[in-house]
Amino acid sequence: MIVCVCNNISDREIRQAIDSGLDTIAELRRDLGVATCCGKCHTCAKEVLSEHRASVKARELVFERPAAALTA
Repeated sequence: MIVCVCNNISDREIRQAIDSGLDTIAELRRDLGVATCCGKCHTCAKEVLSEHRASVKARELVFERPAAALTA
């Protein structure tokens, strides 16, 4: 879905940017141009950022091994 109409930025592009290391709205604004024109997309972009960061963190927790399993 298009999040930023002014700059034609999709939620997929935002997620890809997060996967490549961007971590804040300021970084998304700087690198993608999100919320640099009218600003109406700021809230939606922030939600995509928060949800995707949480999703990435949850996946990392699933694939982590307990420390005891590594030493056994």
